Amino acid sequence: MSQAAKKKPGLFGLLVSPIPFGVHTTKPRHFREMFRIVWENRSNLRYAWKVLSKGTCDGCALGTTGLKDWTIDGTHLCLVRLNLLRLNTMPALDGAKIEDAEALGALGSRGMRELGRIPFPMRRRRGERGFTRVSWEEVWSDVGERWRQLEPDRTAMYVTSRGITNEVYYTAQKVMRLLGTNNVDNSARLCHSPSSVALKATIGAAATTCSYKDWWDADLIVFLGSNPANDQPVAVKYLLEARKGGTRSVMVNAYREPGMARYWIPSNAGSAVFGSKLTDRFYMVKIGGDLAFLNAVQKLLIEDGHTHTEFIEAATVGYPELQAELATQPLDELLEIAGVTRADAQAFADEVAGAERAIFVWSMGITQHKHGSDTVRAICNLGLLREAVGRDGTGLMPIRGHSGVQGGAEMGAYSNVFPGGVPIDADSAKHFGELWNMPLRDEPGLTTVEALEASMRGEIDAYHIIGGNFLETMPQPERIEAGLAKIGLRIHSDIVMTSQMLVEPADVVYVLPAATRYEQKDGGTETSTERRVIYSPEIPRKDLPGVRSEWELLLDLARAVRPDADEVLGLSSGAAIRADIERAVPFYKGIAKLEKQGDQFQYGGRHLCAERKFMTPDGKAHFVPVRPPQLGGSNERAANEFVLATRRGKQFNSMVQKDWDQLTGAERDHIFISAADARGLGLTQDQPIRLQSEVGEFLGRTFIADVTEGTLQGFWPEVNVLISAGRVDRGGGAPDYNARVTLEAAGAR
Repeated sequence: MSQAAKKKPGLFGLLVSPIPFGVHTTKPRHFREMFRIVWENRSNLRYAWKVLSKGTCDGCALGTTGLKDWTIDGTHLCLVRLNLLRLNTMPALDGAKIEDAEALGALGSRGMRELGRIPFPMRRRRGERGFTRVSWEEVWSDVGERWRQLEPDRTAMYVTSRGITNEVYYTAQKVMRLLGTNNVDNSARLCHSPSSVALKATIGAAATTCSYKDWWDADLIVFLGSNPANDQPVAVKYLLEARKGGTRSVMVNAYREPGMARYWIPSNAGSAVFGSKLTDRFYMVKIGGDLAFLNAVQKLLIEDGHTHTEFIEAATVGYPELQAELATQPLDELLEIAGVTRADAQAFADEVAGAERAIFVWSMGITQHKHGSDTVRAICNLGLLREAVGRDGTGLMPIRGHSGVQGGAEMGAYSNVFPGGVPIDADSAKHFGELWNMPLRDEPGLTTVEALEASMRGEIDAYHIIGGNFLETMPQPERIEAGLAKIGLRIHSDIVMTSQMLVEPADVVYVLPAATRYEQKDGGTETSTERRVIYSPEIPRKDLPGVRSEWELLLDLARAVRPDADEVLGLSSGAAIRADIERAVPFYKGIAKLEKQGDQFQYGGRHLCAERKFMTPDGKAHFVPVRPPQLGGSNERAANEFVLATRRGKQFNSMVQKDWDQLTGAERDHIFISAADARGLGLTQDQPIRLQSEVGEFLGRTFIADVTEGTLQGFWPEVNVLISAGRVDRGGGAPDYNARVTLEAAGAR
């Protein structure tokens, strides 16, 4: 389809309702929320404005710098960023509050956040009631002496995505490798590691292949298991502008997400008043049925002759093997697993076939399954059939939910890769060992899941945890708590108190006051979803003299353990770290020159794989045949048996900001169920119910919604008690955040 042939919707074609501001609907009240946030930050408004006007957003990974970006003109500010603002402006917590760990825990996670910033280092020994303030000298003298006595393989480090910069990720991995282990991992493992594995296998690059500007040139944008209205609201503005130009938008999902059906964009006058239709059609699949759906669509495209034959023959390998594998997968069975009709699959295949340029966007609804990497491979296979890569208006886009995660693996803060995403083996260990002038281990370390499992077996003696909260992000939190309690030395660096810090240690736990992204000494950089490396300047706060940048804390650890650390590491400043990154990661050339607001570059240019040049060893794209694990099995279920998926609502990662989801109207104990399933079980709206899995039980209420039959959805982290630990994607190691459950009315037992 040419740009001239794209059918534009007209002046009123995308409007939702003639009733102004959607006052009759369940939706975010953006302007009311903005006034609330101004009031919430009233004690530090000047600093709040500096953060918003000068810093690079610490919310999602779109990469807004100040109030501008590199995609469209105008002001870009969303509630995700605004709701995080208080973390950057709040005062220090009252030191008396740390003396009673039980009282702290009773506040809950939100209550602990609202206490304020961690202002000084603190310690709690086993048997002590709470924390006491200690000096930096006491911290590092004790930590250094303890760490030196430990076997490196019994130590580990985790780095979250909370505003973390490339400089921190890079320093973390280099410090741990100096200390003799590859046991360093980051939060990208828990969300998009399946994407990295699958993209490397198919196109040779573990990043989005396109830019946001390509949304304008696309004929079709497909969202799979992704909900930008909730997770990347600024991207919704991009989508609206693309749709005004005639780009079609469809969604493959297990729930007809209200925010993707209609949304009121506050920075667009027409949308703010009348709302905007964001999706032309929803294709409702069962949870875990995306892989079967994608394979069914590929079969139809091949049978109908709707593939880019010349591209396949000239620039790819593996197509005959893909055809052969798909031929063994009965279409009817694929459709049954996916929970769709042949007409649905054919309609989607026709959408893809009719689009000369298509972009496939996916997120954790795809990756957080036991077969997540295979599903991403299926997305890539589908895209390659239509040459949806390397050209204007095409792309494979794993959209990132957090501002730091794209850079995490690229900096080497991954247990199985060195910087640049280079797999760990004898050759790569030799290369980086010579580059850094220090010996390196040549076998992968422990992933996050593996390290936590090891802690439960008593095999981790020291764990340095930067941000995050395993008790609210991992399955079966009671097992995680038991594992953390067995670790002799825990170090938590963060900006606010969290529940995982309160787990009584086997010996000692330290809590260290970290600087935010904006306070980071010498500024820092973020890598956005579209591979744009963006500088965020230092915006110091004078009222928190005790906090330290996290790369400084990491160097403090290294010095405490090894007196020669500074000489070996060579990371004495932000500029020195960026120079070292440039030496270690060739495609980050230019990062050493970033030094002021607005400085940035996009590695790889607008498109990866342009001119059909792929980053695989043979220079070609690779079709990788995959098979749904449900094939050949029974899909029968009892009326009260369901597959449960986890979802987010009015929260940032595990940080729940409100008990009510403004996009859906659901509260935190609600379980989404289809109207048909509710009728079949005699259930009504808000009826108390009990869910049971093989590992736990959850008491909640019904929320009748447009989800696929046979499936349920509940809020994460509340329903994590139902999720089995240790079940991970075999390619990337991401946990499977889904469970098979039985449902009954509460009290019926």
